[in-house]
Amino acid sequence: MLPFSFVDRLRYVIERQFVKGAHYQLLVVAGFIALISLVGGWLAWPSAPEGGSLADSVWWAFLRLTDPGYLGDDEGTWRRIVSTGLTISGYVVFLGALVAIMTRWLIDMMVKLEQGLTPVTVRDHIVILGWTNRTIPLVQEILDASGGIQRLLKARETKRLRLVILADEINADRVQELREIPQIRRAMGNIILRSGTALQPEDLDRVACLQAAVVLIPGRNQSGNTLLTGDVETIKALLTLQAQALLRSTPPPYVVAEIDDMRKLSVLQRAYSGPLEVIASDAMVSRLFAQSLVHPGMPELFGEVLTVHDGNEFYIRSTDNCVGQSLGEIGRHAPQAIVCGLMRPHGESWRTWLNAPTEEVIRKGDKVVMLARDYAHAEPQSTTEQPLRPLQRTSQPSRADVGGLRRLLILGWNRRVPALIHELAGYANYRFEVHVVAVVDPDQRAAQISAYSELTAGVSCQHTQADYMVEGALRDLLAQRFDSVLLLSSDRMDSGEEADARAMVGYLVVDELLRERSHKPQILLELSDPANEALVVRKRGESIVSPMILSHLMAQIAQRRELGLMFEELFTTGGAEIVFRQPAQYSMQSVTTFADLEAVIALQGETALGVYRHKPDDEGRRLHLNPPRDQPLKLSDADQLVILTTLPAS
Repeated sequence: MLPFSFVDRLRYVIERQFVKGAHYQLLVVAGFIALISLVGGWLAWPSAPEGGSLADSVWWAFLRLTDPGYLGDDEGTWRRIVSTGLTISGYVVFLGALVAIMTRWLIDMMVKLEQGLTPVTVRDHIVILGWTNRTIPLVQEILDASGGIQRLLKARETKRLRLVILADEINADRVQELREIPQIRRAMGNIILRSGTALQPEDLDRVACLQAAVVLIPGRNQSGNTLLTGDVETIKALLTLQAQALLRSTPPPYVVAEIDDMRKLSVLQRAYSGPLEVIASDAMVSRLFAQSLVHPGMPELFGEVLTVHDGNEFYIRSTDNCVGQSLGEIGRHAPQAIVCGLMRPHGESWRTWLNAPTEEVIRKGDKVVMLARDYAHAEPQSTTEQPLRPLQRTSQPSRADVGGLRRLLILGWNRRVPALIHELAGYANYRFEVHVVAVVDPDQRAAQISAYSELTAGVSCQHTQADYMVEGALRDLLAQRFDSVLLLSSDRMDSGEEADARAMVGYLVVDELLRERSHKPQILLELSDPANEALVVRKRGESIVSPMILSHLMAQIAQRRELGLMFEELFTTGGAEIVFRQPAQYSMQSVTTFADLEAVIALQGETALGVYRHKPDDEGRRLHLNPPRDQPLKLSDADQLVILTTLPAS
C-alpha cells in the first residue's frame, strides 16, 4: 500500500469537516482566515513601522483580508505585494466561501422546510396516511361543504378543518396536483403536507396521529412484483399507532383503513384495539361489478350515491325527536327524501334493516336511513304542513330475480378478478360462464382464482392468453354471444394513467369490432381517473371509477361508522339489494306520478327509489333517483324501475 501524503491527509480532514454541515464549514473557513492572517502578518512584519509587533502585523493582515478598502493605504513595494495577495485571498476565502456557505445553508433550510419534516402542533384534525390514487378524491370528499366530515368536526367542537397528509415525498408536483383542483386550491391554507411513511413511528408522530379526530389509511396501487403489499403497510401502521397509544397512556384514535384482501380483516382487528372501520376494497369493487353485470345501468347509480358529485346520497340520521313514531309516519313528513330503513343497536354493533315495514316503530337509539339530495332534506320531522300520503309496506315473501345464464368476457387481469368470481358464485339464481383474456399465464390465473375461495369452483372459467389490444385476438372471440364485456384496469402498470389508457384503447377496439353486430353486449369499463370517464363511455358503455367510490366510502364512514354496515348490507348478495325491474312486473294502471309508484311498490313489500330511462336526457343521464313526487313519470315500456327489495340470503 502506498503511503498517504500530507496533502491527501489534509484534504481528507477538510472534507470530513465540510460534510458535517454549515457550522463546521464556517469553522473551517474561519481557520483558513486565521492561518492566512498569521502568514500575511509574518510576511509583512519586517516592513512594519519601527516598533510594530507581530500582533499588530497580523491585525493589519486581517484588515486587508476582510476589507479591500485598505488596499491603497500601504507604502512600500513588499508591503503592497503582501497587501494585494491578502486582498485577493479575502475575495476568494472570506467573501466567496462565506457567501457560498450561507447561501447553501439557506437553500438547504428552505428545502428541508418544504419537505415537511417539522411535526404539526394541531389537534382534532384529519390525517391521511399515504399518497395514492385515492388521496386527491379523498381530499375532495373531505372538503365537500355538505359532507359529513364537517359535521364530525363540529361534534368535536372544532371550528376549523385541518387536513394533514403524510406522503413518502413532498415536492412541487404533488402540490401542483392538489392546486389543479379548484375545490382543493381554495382550501390549500387548511392542508398540511408532511414527508414520511406510515411504517415509521417518528413519521406518525410528525402528523400527530394520536391527537387526530380520525386517521384515514387509503389503499395504494399494488404491483404484483413486490412482497410489501398495501395491506402489510396498513397492518404495520395500526400496530405502530397501538404501541404509541399504550406508551403514552392515551386512547387510540379512530381509524378508517382500506385493505385489498378481505381475508386479512381478522388480522387488522387483532392488530388494533381502538375504534376501527375497515373497507375491503377488492371485495367492495367486486360487489359493485357483480351487481352492474346482473343489472346493467347500476354504475350510474353508484356514480351518484357513492361519489361527491351532485345528486342523491344515503344518510343516517338520528331519531331522537321521533321515538314512538312508525317509519311510515316519518316518511310522510319527509317530502324530499325516501325512507329506506333503519339501523338498530344490537349489542356493541348495529342491526341493519333496510326495506323495513312502514309500521315498524322507532325505538330509542334507532337511526333512520334516508336517500336525499341534501343532508337537511333527510332530517326526520314530526310534523309538516302538507304530509305525504301514507305508504303500506309489509314484510312479504321475497321475490327473487329470474336469473339464468350470463356469459361474461373479461379483458385484462388484476388482483380483483378472483374476488369478482367469488362474488358471482354467490348469485344462486344465475349461472355465469366467464372467459378471461389477458397476457398473464393462464395457469397462474386459474391458481389464483381457485386459491381465493372454494366458491369460485362454481363458476365456469375459460382462459385465453392474448393481448386484447390486438384486434385479431378479439375478432373471432367477439363473434360469440356475450351478455357483458368487462375491461379491467391493470395493476401491473406503473401508474393509473397508463392502466386507464390501455383500458380505454381496448374499449375503442371492442366498440369498433361490435359496430356491425346486431347483438351488442353491455360494455363495462374500470377506470382509475374520473377525468377519463367522459372520453369514451358516454356513447354506450358504462364505467366504475373505483378510487372515487372508495374515497367517498372512507369519508362517509369516517363521519358515520354505521354507514359501513349499511353499505355492507346493501351491496352484498342476498338480503337488502337494489334491483332494476320492468314496469310490467307491477300493476301500473293508476300510476302517473312517483308518489303513485311508491304506493304501488310498497304494497309489494318493496321501496321505490327512482326510474332508469331507456333513452338518456340532454346531459347523457338515464338515472333519476328520488324524483319530485308530483312530477308525471311518463314511463315507456323500455324504462326500468329502481327498487330496494329484500332477496333471499345466499
